[in-house]
Amino acid sequence: MFEIAAFTYGVLASFVLASISSNKRANRENPRIVTLFGWGLMAFSLTLSLLLSGWVMYSTIGGGFAL
Repeated sequence: MFEIAAFTYGVLASFVLASISSNKRANRENPRIVTLFGWGLMAFSLTLSLLLSGWVMYSTIGGGFAL
């Protein structure tokens, strides 16, 4: 299941970055949907990194929760 999620995230991130790069080279504005997907991916990445960092810190100080 993780592989499917990671693959989907990678495809979406590649598409967004390629679209932004292409639009920048062509001196065009990005469509609103590309901007929204970019912000959404950034928010997802930040949230996941904060949650995982918190879990690691909690486990390091001796928390009893384990996956």
